[in-house]
Amino acid sequence: MEAPIYYSKSEFIETDTGNKVSRRATIAGPQNIILGGKTIISSGAIIRGDLRQSRPGHAVVISLGRYCVVGEGCVMRPPYKTYRGTFNYYPMKIGDHVHVGAGSVVEAATIGNHVEIGKNCIIGKFVIIKDCAKIADNSIVPPNTVIPALSLFAGSPASFAEDLPESTQELVESQTKQFYQSFQPLDRDR
Repeated sequence: MEAPIYYSKSEFIETDTGNKVSRRATIAGPQNIILGGKTIISSGAIIRGDLRQSRPGHAVVISLGRYCVVGEGCVMRPPYKTYRGTFNYYPMKIGDHVHVGAGSVVEAATIGNHVEIGKNCIIGKFVIIKDCAKIADNSIVPPNTVIPALSLFAGSPASFAEDLPESTQELVESQTKQFYQSFQPLDRDR
């Protein structure tokens, strides 16, 4: 078990499903955001659920799976484009066990399960990251890039660096679960 990462209980809101959301995070349009459970949204993170198509009705803009970690100062906003003269936002779907490093900006269309995105990365519009992939710190992934499963991408612009081992799924899953379990309130109720 990793050393505990302590946080101030007054700074985080904990939901019934175990999500821990910092009061210092900006969650715009929360009715359009789904958190799968046991997800941590760190302080300074910005999640833009308010950016959605102007059609009436309820629309899920950003959905995060279980055991996701959104690092400090991350910005997550849905991808957008103008098609046939009409400006539209498109939904962003993020799988289970996804760790987004501090300071990263994400505008991907889809991020699979068991994905690690390093610190200070830029994930361009409509990027698709398949299961068990990793983006190295300080990488810039150009718009519309498809990152294959079990691959490491690095650089600016990001390109294929190496294959990841078959055990990546188990490794990332245990890392995200350990991180969640070690994320403990400092001021526990006695």
